[in-house]
This record gives sequence, C-alpha cells and structure tokens, in this order.
Amino acid sequence: MIPTIPKLKHLDSGNFFLIAGPCVIENETMPFEIAGKILEVCDRLRIPFIFKASYKKANRSRADSFTGIGDERALHVLREVGEKLNIPVLTDVHTEMEALVAGAYADVLQIPAFLCRQTDLLTAAGNTGKAVNIKKGQFVSAEAMQFAVEKVRGTGNTNVMLTERGTTFGYHDLIVDMRNIPEMQKTGVPVVVDVTHSLQQPNQPSGVTGGRPDLIETIAKASVAAGADGLFLETHPDPANARSDGANMLRLDLLENLLEKLVRIRKAL
Repeated sequence: MIPTIPKLKHLDSGNFFLIAGPCVIENETMPFEIAGKILEVCDRLRIPFIFKASYKKANRSRADSFTGIGDERALHVLREVGEKLNIPVLTDVHTEMEALVAGAYADVLQIPAFLCRQTDLLTAAGNTGKAVNIKKGQFVSAEAMQFAVEKVRGTGNTNVMLTERGTTFGYHDLIVDMRNIPEMQKTGVPVVVDVTHSLQQPNQPSGVTGGRPDLIETIAKASVAAGADGLFLETHPDPANARSDGANMLRLDLLENLLEKLVRIRKAL
C-alpha cells in the first residue's frame, strides 16, 4: 500500500516506499546534497521517495543539544528541496500551531512517537489536509494505534500512515517486534518501519543517545521480508559529525547498496 501524496513517483513499481533524509536541517546546503543523492538512487531503482528532515528538534536529552537553524529559515529550505527536486517532503510537528505552520511548507506531517496519543495535535495535523505519518510510541501496543488513526480520520483526512519505531526494552534499549507490521496494517493504512530510530539506545548517562548502526541492514531486510509497506531511514554523509542522532544513522554512501538488496528481497516476495 502506497500513500497518496503529490509528487510521489514510481507508484507502479511494486517496491516499498522510502522516507529518508537527515535527522534535522543543519544548514541551507546539506539537505540538497542528501536529497539529491537519495533521489538519484531511488529513481534508478524505481523506489517511491519522500524526503525527511526535521525543521526543529523539540525532543532532546540535554538543554545544550542542537535544535535547529531557526524555524522559518529551515521550513523555507525544506520547501525549496521539494520544489527544486520535485519530491514530497516530510517534517515533524509537536504542537497544534506547528501543524498549522508546517502544513504550508511540507507534504507530510509527522507525529513523533512520544506524542502519538495527543488528540489535539493529531486533529490539527489531520485538519491541514496533508498526509499524516504517526509514529507508534515506544510504550504503545500495535493494536492501540488504531485509535490514533481514528483521531486523524475523524477530521475527514484519510491519508494516514503508521510507523513502527521499536518498543522500550529496559531503560537503554529498544526491540523491533515484526508482529506489529501486520497488526497495524489491519487499520487499512500503510505501515512503515523506522529502521534507524529502532536501533537507538536512549537514556545514556552522557545525555547523548547511542545506537547500533551495524544492525541497520538486518532490521531493514527483516522489515521488507515481513511485508512493510515503507521504510524510514535517517542518513547523513558524516554521521559522526551530524548535529542530531548521528549514533544510529546510515552513512549516505552505504544507502545505494542497501536499497539494491532490499529491492531484491521485495521482488522475491
């Protein structure tokens, strides 16, 4: 199942769709570099592609963590990426006002996992008429996500996606339960697996989230084999120096090889 989003290409390819990009907009040039590379690969492999970048980071462990280059400036960059490359763009929103503002710039509004039960936020996002991607909270069952979907649908907006991003396993780890994919698909919406965030190791004593990028290929392969409609990957040319979530990102130059393998798995199904 593929979401209905303007500018989304290769809808007849039979491939999974891909949501990918950096964690956050770090400057005015980096998003174009990353989006251009991903688009080149996705066009060759005929993978529907949605560019992802947060225009601000509201959920950080430490007060001195990077949160963005400024809301208006980052939103303009995001919109320019979509317009110049002719691709749909996605960003997170955290409040009803942010949904209203970001809805004028992005094609898809994403509800962060920790906010997936916030009724007013879900309703505000739905009321924009834009596609809404709801991340499953690390603390929420797959079955319970039907209620989040219903909140958005209650606005008359049926263009909804759900994203699996792992379940809390102790204080410092997450696990990915592949049973959540078919369970959430029962809601009748596309289901995405957030490969990179599912490999986070949160709540570290340093205040900087850790990760297991060495397992990205494992989780991605398993997700495609389990029937995920889409994949979510954060990628960066230099994860070690990324301003957010570098510990669990995929290095950009490794993306093409990974996607080639995943397309072969999809075709085998």
